[in-house]
Amino acid sequence: MKPFASRLETPAGPERSDADPTDRDGLALDRFLPYRLSVLANTVSRAIARLYADRFGITIPEWRVLAILGDHGPATSAEIRARTAMDKVQVSRAIQRLTASRLVSRRVDPADRRRASVAMTARGASVYREIVPLARSREAFLLDGFSEDERVQLDRLLDRLGARAGALAGPDDGETGGVD
Repeated sequence: MKPFASRLETPAGPERSDADPTDRDGLALDRFLPYRLSVLANTVSRAIARLYADRFGITIPEWRVLAILGDHGPATSAEIRARTAMDKVQVSRAIQRLTASRLVSRRVDPADRRRASVAMTARGASVYREIVPLARSREAFLLDGFSEDERVQLDRLLDRLGARAGALAGPDDGETGGVD
């Protein structure tokens, strides 16, 4: 199989720009790290989504909400947004659909009625427990052929890259702040 970046190459032809992809002033999109990470993340997410979309009728954002709740317990929508980097609308819609399908419940904070906590229901926990082994098997497939040292190194590099991305993003712009 071709390496990931080479599968993104486009054929040369009249529709192609005159820009030389090796020109240092050009972008060379198939080698541009943010683009590659985005394509990789979308590809992996879609592959895993096929495991639960048909069987459980949930979307990628809904799965991410369930995964956060399964890993961390009840959370506010702001906490879910912060952990998933999804926008406010995606999280809100996912919570609404999960609530409608009785996979999560919302509980208003009696001390601050503007704030609500989201928790998995017993049904949601059951779905989560069924999906986790499927997702882990996809992860194992992706990492097959990597040595343990390479896996540890990849984990460290992703942590460092995540920290740098957080620094690049800068302080919270209010998207994940505010009251739930």
